Amino acid sequence: MVSIIPLAILGILGFTHIKKDFGEKVGMIFSFLVFFLPINVVYATEIRMYTWAMLFVTVMGLYAYRILKNGDIKNWSIFAIFSLMSAYTHYYGLMAAGIINAVLFIYFIVKLIKSKENKKEYVHNLIKFSIQAIVQIILYIPWLFAFLEQFNSVSNGFWINVNIGTLLEIFEFQFTGIIQGSENIELILSSVAFGAILLIYIITLARKYKKENGKYDIKPALMAIGVYIAIIVAAGIISIVKAPILYARYMLNVTGLFMFFMAYIMSKEKNQYRTVAICALIVIVSVFMNFDRIVENYDPSNIEVDKFISEKIKEDDIIIYGNNQGGFGSGFVISVKYRDNKQYFYNKEKWNVEEAYKAYGPNMQTVESLDCLKDYTGRIWIVEANSFVMLEEEFPNAGYEDIEVLEKRQFDTSYNSYQYAIALVQKNS
Repeated sequence: MVSIIPLAILGILGFTHIKKDFGEKVGMIFSFLVFFLPINVVYATEIRMYTWAMLFVTVMGLYAYRILKNGDIKNWSIFAIFSLMSAYTHYYGLMAAGIINAVLFIYFIVKLIKSKENKKEYVHNLIKFSIQAIVQIILYIPWLFAFLEQFNSVSNGFWINVNIGTLLEIFEFQFTGIIQGSENIELILSSVAFGAILLIYIITLARKYKKENGKYDIKPALMAIGVYIAIIVAAGIISIVKAPILYARYMLNVTGLFMFFMAYIMSKEKNQYRTVAICALIVIVSVFMNFDRIVENYDPSNIEVDKFISEKIKEDDIIIYGNNQGGFGSGFVISVKYRDNKQYFYNKEKWNVEEAYKAYGPNMQTVESLDCLKDYTGRIWIVEANSFVMLEEEFPNAGYEDIEVLEKRQFDTSYNSYQYAIALVQKNS
């Protein structure tokens, strides 16, 4: 429900703010996309901050546009509030807030320079901009230290891999909510085809509208997609210069801008049958994606791991999780089910996660070496992803050779394609 609430509010905005500012058709299509675009269907059931950031960034964008029409105190105040909330929620929200604030500042500077009349109005808006910008900066300072600490930890080694395929992943993700590796070619091809159809339709419709009207009357849409693209460029530059932060899923934070761009262009369609056809295609793909998600989440393979452990685990057993090949992704699933057992996350890569992983309960401890087991005698569950690296390499290297392997099994599950390599061992000394 926490993730669904902001999407519901965002959908309501289509019938209130967007309808009032851009017309009923734009508002209706926007609300339709909020509720039926596959990416939203997928992430409505994930406990993440992205849908909240999407709401905050979209409201910030709407009030930035309203400021261009009417720079009264109310519009500036609401803009500042949602700009700050965007910055606090995710660093893609921070980039969006920075870019939109910069656009407003440049706009009023240019208008002031070029204008022969109404200079007073632009001066007043620049004063209001300066005041709200200073307030935002002051209120963001408490979080700035945490942000810098996190950013430094990312730069020392993070799991994001930026390469030529990242842009394809962003394209695929934006239309379907899927982030898949090359192992699922059919899914990639179908999602890319769906995205290509929508994109070609939008481009064709925009060009046709220009031809009929002699000019582009789609400035709000271009402003929205401009900020969206600017964020990709900014994240790409940061990834090259400092740390890899360009990641497809993070674009969900600014998907509201992308949906507005689509809705505004689609509202120019005069043939209602084509509009219905495109909307029907979106619904069909959305239903398919939701069904696929349900099948994945409730596949019988998902309970095999829990069944295997629950039948053999004892009260005094220790569980230790490795992170080879991203192994703790699967470890998350186990750790929340056996919170009464003493648990360790073997943080060999020294990620800055100790504080965050306290969420797994008082019995979870993050360690950077296996010395935590030095004085322990008894049974240990070793949970890794797709190999027994910790059992076969890390334990011997740490001097733990008096180990008796009691159980050793590997599992492939449907949920998130998680793999498990689980060993139950007896440490005798």
